[in-house]
Amino acid sequence: MNIAFFLLPKKEVICLHAESTIRQAMEKMEYHRYTAVPVIDEKGHYIKTITEGDLLWKIKNTEGLSFQNSEHHYIKDIMVNRDYQPVHIDAEMEDLMSLVAVQNFVPVVDDNEVFIGIIRRMDIIHYLSK
Repeated sequence: MNIAFFLLPKKEVICLHAESTIRQAMEKMEYHRYTAVPVIDEKGHYIKTITEGDLLWKIKNTEGLSFQNSEHHYIKDIMVNRDYQPVHIDAEMEDLMSLVAVQNFVPVVDDNEVFIGIIRRMDIIHYLSK
């Protein structure tokens, strides 16, 4: 089976840009009720996935950083605790399954490493349960 069957396209995915601020990230994640969001650069390449935990650790470990001044700190400067590995759109299901076992979603990139969407673990589970 082609993994594209499970693809949620980029236009339907909430993303952050590397130049987004911590405050923008927190507000977007709160509004959409997400705990993790893909981060892309200005050319649309997938960079990393930022989680609530990454944001909390950054705030805890950065002296003087608070929600009130978080608009002066950028997502690109945050180290992530866990690396959400992407797959290429032509990847095999076996590659996808090993990642979906440990990630809530798997970022998908094209041949130029441009982010094109995600595959959600819940969609795979739902499909397999039928």
